[in-house]
Amino acid sequence: MKRLYSFLLLSLVLLSYACTDASSRQAQNAPATLPSETELKAAGLATATFASGCFWCTEAIFERVQGVDKVISGYSGGKEKKPTYEQVSYGKTGHAEAVQVYYNPKVITYPELVEIFFATHDPTTLNRQGPDVGRQYRSAIFYRTETEKQQAEEQVKKLEAARKYKNRIVTEIQPYTAFWPAEGYHQDYYQHHPDDSYIVNVSAPKVHKFEKEFKHKLKHQYQKTGS
Repeated sequence: MKRLYSFLLLSLVLLSYACTDASSRQAQNAPATLPSETELKAAGLATATFASGCFWCTEAIFERVQGVDKVISGYSGGKEKKPTYEQVSYGKTGHAEAVQVYYNPKVITYPELVEIFFATHDPTTLNRQGPDVGRQYRSAIFYRTETEKQQAEEQVKKLEAARKYKNRIVTEIQPYTAFWPAEGYHQDYYQHHPDDSYIVNVSAPKVHKFEKEFKHKLKHQYQKTGS
């Protein structure tokens, strides 16, 4: 009888943990919520969408920029609706890991964001950034207006004229169609997982390089801490 009671008690405890874990996983897997056009208009914010490899690093970089209000990691450039991280990471959707940048154009301009975009990844490697290989890690700018397209193209011409890179820039400049926010656990991943081996070895060096080269564009808190 004592053993039976112990077994039932253990089963209830395990069931409780299982339910808690399932609830936690469900919350973590839920996609982030995008701000509405009404909210953006009220806040005086514009939107830009970029893909430059793993979105953990790209998100962390743009979050440090003066005039940027919010950055959301997600997927863009493909036809699949509501893609999951697993689908995108296996290259099944045509989407790239991307970020949606919500910024105040009175503080920082679109061309300045494009400049930061090019300066913080290698735009000459086709479908690859560092250890990440595949179309889902391609370099891409998703423009919303003809003006944005022209500004992006002008930056490419400027960089190539200055021979900034040894190889040709292969960044795709294509019209924006849709952006699907990534699962909750991907948002602010750099901040929440500083000891993750990928963050330590791949993302952090890029973020620190950006902080050093763009001190004049860093938010105040990052100018002080440099972290």
